[in-house]
Amino acid sequence: MLQSMGGIANYTATDLDRFAQELNRDGICVIRGLFERNLIDEWAKAFDLLLRERQNQPGGLAPREIARYYLTLPWVTPFANTEVFANPVILGILDRIFPQEYVMAQLGADIPVQGSDYQEIHRDFRPLFSDRVVTPLYALAVNFPLVEVTAENGPFQMARGTHVLPRDQGLAKIASGEIPMESFYMQPGDVMIRTPLALHRGSPNRTSQPRPMIVMGYVMHWLHTAKVDLTLPRDYYESLPEKIKQLLRCQVVERLPKEKVETYVNFKY
Repeated sequence: MLQSMGGIANYTATDLDRFAQELNRDGICVIRGLFERNLIDEWAKAFDLLLRERQNQPGGLAPREIARYYLTLPWVTPFANTEVFANPVILGILDRIFPQEYVMAQLGADIPVQGSDYQEIHRDFRPLFSDRVVTPLYALAVNFPLVEVTAENGPFQMARGTHVLPRDQGLAKIASGEIPMESFYMQPGDVMIRTPLALHRGSPNRTSQPRPMIVMGYVMHWLHTAKVDLTLPRDYYESLPEKIKQLLRCQVVERLPKEKVETYVNFKY
């Protein structure tokens, strides 16, 4: 039996097999209550401060259409946490999906605020070859919210199974209603793992509070990821076990820069 390092629930190997099967079939799986609420509360408090800082910095937030933003999280407490990015339940599922070595290449947040609208239905990655050749799951996004995700504050929406369809065929099935755009409602502590190849969109946040959704990106070791990056301070990096170091595709610096200019602006395919 595997127990999450930061969670309240136990998961067996059979559970992890089931999550991996859901990912392969549907392009998404949701793990309920993986992280403890006090961990999420700690992240939420730190995130609120970070968001206010970034809002006052030129280029501190990447625009994602109207009233929606993306920011890269700094590798500092509480965000630099092996119980989160190297959680054994998450890695146990990724181990079942990726047939080769994989690395973590992204730690950020998607933030719709009041005034946001539906995004255009899109993918975050292109197929490996052509749209007519089914692409294996070579990249996965691990998402978890810092607040409850409701119908009012901008739930992530996705059409299950569209990761194995040509884009035009998937869009046609969505338009006809054959495949619905499903909203994913989540509680703090829930974790979603999904393929960025499935057709999806953000929905409007109609509340007065931001809806931060953390995204951790994991990719096959050979995939070039120029739009996202991890920067770690040397003292923290050197303190990590060798196996964790190998998990991270990162730049190691003596100290983190005080300001971050976001470059991950173009994200739709």
